[in-house]
Amino acid sequence: RAHAYKAAVAENEAAGKTPDHNVHAGLFNYPVLMAADILLFRAEWIPVGLDQKQHVETTRDIASTFNRHYGDLLTLPKAIIHPEVRTVTGLDGRKMSKSYQNTIPVFADPGELRDRVMHIVTDSKNPEEPKDPESCNIFTIYKHFASPGEVMEIRKRYREGGVAYAEMKKVLLEVLEATFHDHRKTYQEYMKNP
Repeated sequence: RAHAYKAAVAENEAAGKTPDHNVHAGLFNYPVLMAADILLFRAEWIPVGLDQKQHVETTRDIASTFNRHYGDLLTLPKAIIHPEVRTVTGLDGRKMSKSYQNTIPVFADPGELRDRVMHIVTDSKNPEEPKDPESCNIFTIYKHFASPGEVMEIRKRYREGGVAYAEMKKVLLEVLEATFHDHRKTYQEYMKNP
């Protein structure tokens, strides 16, 4: 039933390989590890993207089975999926995922952060052309970090024309740096003194 397994099989079949080519135990163990992480903290509500909903369902299945045998010891969590963050777009337009290598690491140093942002895939429209903000990879990431007023203003500029992708990458970089700077500093302090 796991969608990660079904995707691996489909990819193998499309490449003319046997269905289980390069499918390893980690693919099956990962949902169990996720369940352990959730159940350990007795979490009731789990904020996830749409692609992670199945992990919460697997967690509920494991907890229900355990509770049937040993009594009501484990909390059955429920997924919270906010429509605006059902799927976060990655640098290349696909869903953001470490396996696609299209993420923006939260604790990346400013140089790496800049490099990642500057490599966001865009189309070839000129700055003066109107653009659909919702189909722009830069904007779809930006709207998760900027204030509602800033998002509204940039959305308007996209639709009217006059937004250059290079400019938007700089704007995104500024909002990411403002969001993560203090967290990165704290992270680095802990890493120096574990």
